[in-house]
Amino acid sequence: MSIRHDGSGWLNGPPHATALSFGGVDVRYGELSAAVAATSLPHGDRPVACPPDVDAVTLVTRVLAALAQGRPALIGVGEEDVDAAASDLPAGTELALLTSGSSGGRPRLVARTNRSWLASAGPLAGVAGITSADRVAVTGPLHVSMHLYATLHALWAGATATDELDGATIAHATPTRLARMLDGDRCPPSAVVAGAVLSPGLRARAHERGIRLVEYYGAAELSFVLAGSDGGLRAFPGVEVEARRRHATDAARELWARSPYLALGVVGGAGLRRDDRGFASVGDLVEPGPDGGWHVLGRGDSAITTAGATVLAEHVEERLLGLPGVLAAAAVGEPHELLGQRLVAVVELDEGIALDQVAAAARTSLSGAELPRRWFSAPVPRTDSGKVARGALRDAIAAGELGPGRVDAGRSEPGGFGAGEVTAATAAGGAS
Repeated sequence: MSIRHDGSGWLNGPPHATALSFGGVDVRYGELSAAVAATSLPHGDRPVACPPDVDAVTLVTRVLAALAQGRPALIGVGEEDVDAAASDLPAGTELALLTSGSSGGRPRLVARTNRSWLASAGPLAGVAGITSADRVAVTGPLHVSMHLYATLHALWAGATATDELDGATIAHATPTRLARMLDGDRCPPSAVVAGAVLSPGLRARAHERGIRLVEYYGAAELSFVLAGSDGGLRAFPGVEVEARRRHATDAARELWARSPYLALGVVGGAGLRRDDRGFASVGDLVEPGPDGGWHVLGRGDSAITTAGATVLAEHVEERLLGLPGVLAAAAVGEPHELLGQRLVAVVELDEGIALDQVAAAARTSLSGAELPRRWFSAPVPRTDSGKVARGALRDAIAAGELGPGRVDAGRSEPGGFGAGEVTAATAAGGAS
């Protein structure tokens, strides 16, 4: 049977094969192609709103129709906000994706060409082993760039994109979603994991279940940058990587990338920096791994300076996730008169695990600089893309919404607080 194309470059499956299976509704490639061709867009050449509150099939159809008709698609933007959102789009924009990141800042639009996404489709298929025979589970909302790309990529490969884990051969998931899949009995034999750092403990759990993992690091602004498995990430095919020291004394280095996959720019806030050689960075930090690859530490703007030491929130979270009974973890800094910032941890705990137990385990396994001084047992808020919503978390802590928490001075250290100065309070809704 012939392959169907709609002009966008994404629809590459035979007409009678299932393209989308969302919400219990199956749509074949021929039906999707016809729906794209029949979609009526608002008159004129203004960008097309692709709001987040529509079903997955409608969203995909509208995005493909906009691309096929040469109109910029504004993903996650409602009709009433099109003019404001589109006023500063760079020339050549074909896709603009709304993102709020994890810092709680104002929403931003990441503008890119359709070609910049299409260029990475073949390399990802090679890295992840995705073919037309696959049934690809997409585990998050499609107005988020990671999940929309996963859906379009499945269509590009001639596979089926679905929101059902049953029968799926591979899943795209954040580490949080992967953990939930591993907690249940429905986990595909392969998973592509991105959106946050994957902890060694979670990686080990997946391997124990016989699940093949492909990990990648990227950003909405950069698209794919690094990929690999077993925590060893190397340059994604087609990407040149440089790790630059911000200061001569820095151990960690800032990651810069040059590739055909970069976005055109960011509207509504900072985030993407470029140099005159075509490299770009969003401020994420890396350190060399023992195998010649790179270990991603996290965003430089998540750095917390406490008692003269600088630690990265993501690094602390990774250490906390390695403690027994910790299901999810977040680290933020709060103002402190003596320390400058005090490191605060919010943890979700397994049944029967007390906050005191986790704090005690942290005192024996984390360095003094990385040791949280205030603890909460509470749900960890996340953005739509699965990242820790640190801005919202800081606001909730400052407003007292999580209760008083548990103050723990940690080990007695020169210049620090002594163990005798520890006070304790039970976090709202948590174990004591």
